[in-house]
Amino acid sequence: MIFFVLILCMTLMGAAASVFLKKASGSEGILQMLANRNLYIGGFLYAAAAGVNILVLRYLDYSVVLPLTSVTYIWTMALSYLILKEKITGKKVLGVLCIVAGAVCVVL
Repeated sequence: MIFFVLILCMTLMGAAASVFLKKASGSEGILQMLANRNLYIGGFLYAAAAGVNILVLRYLDYSVVLPLTSVTYIWTMALSYLILKEKITGKKVLGVLCIVAGAVCVVL
């Protein structure tokens, strides 16, 4: 059970990392981007998520862990709406639901 909690944390970190990197991408030029703390927060979160992924893979099958990482798409959609003020369309919701349904089928 603890490993599934770790997977949820890992997917949330990955989605948050993407948001920070998206915010860093708005910088004007490479030097300004390198001075943007969002770049480093996003990179740290990606590295932390990768570390958790490696830990979980020691104890669970890859065929279980990889499909469960599709939860990242749910977090990404929610965070992009809440933080980046992006629109969530019906197509986006349907796409995420299809991905998650497919992952559930693979895991079962």
